[in-house]
This record gives sequence, structure tokens and C-alpha cells, in this order.
Amino acid sequence: MFDIGFWELLLISIIGLFVLGPERLPVAIRTVRGWISGVKSFSNSVKTELTEELRIQELHANLKKAEETNLQNLSPEVAESLKTLQEAAESVNHPYKKDADAEKGTESKSKKENDT
Repeated sequence: MFDIGFWELLLISIIGLFVLGPERLPVAIRTVRGWISGVKSFSNSVKTELTEELRIQELHANLKKAEETNLQNLSPEVAESLKTLQEAAESVNHPYKKDADAEKGTESKSKKENDT
């Protein structure tokens, strides 16, 4: 990442030991490690959000393509994108429907078992 070798790290450690002293050096190392982990987590979240936005843009482009052809003679990738979009829209419109359907399925299954 920074292309720092062993000797550079050793030199930085020795300078840090002289400047901060043996009591404050571990605290400084933990603080820097916390900053670095915070930056890494922030960059990972930004990367995830950008990837999701790009996927959404691709789905919108495929939907526009499908609308232009009046949903006929769709390529497999556009049809798959359309299906994914429809499922996403359905889950947004009825977020608890899947849970309710799953519960109904288990209730009806247990009811049938009790009847037999």
C-alpha cells in the first residue's frame, strides 16, 4: 500500500520510541490502528454503495431497453434484469408478504399433520 519496508518501519519505531517514550507509544500505535481501520471500513462501505448504485443503473438501463421493445423479444440478460426488478418492486410494496406466506405455510403444514 505505502511500499514501506522493514528498515523504514524499524526507523519509524525507534523515532517513535524516542519521541513518545515507552509509556505513550502503545497508546499511539492503538490510536493509529483505529484510524486506519476506520478509514478501511469507510472505504469498504463507499465501495459497496457504489457497486449497488452501478447495479441499479444497469437495471434501469435494461428496463428502459425492455420498455422500448414493448417487453417483446427480450434478450436473456434483459429478461433476467426485468425479473429481478419486478421482484425488488414486489418486496418493496409488500415487505411482510414473504414472512406471512412462510408462516401460513408452516401453519397449514402443522394443521394437516394434526388432522392425520
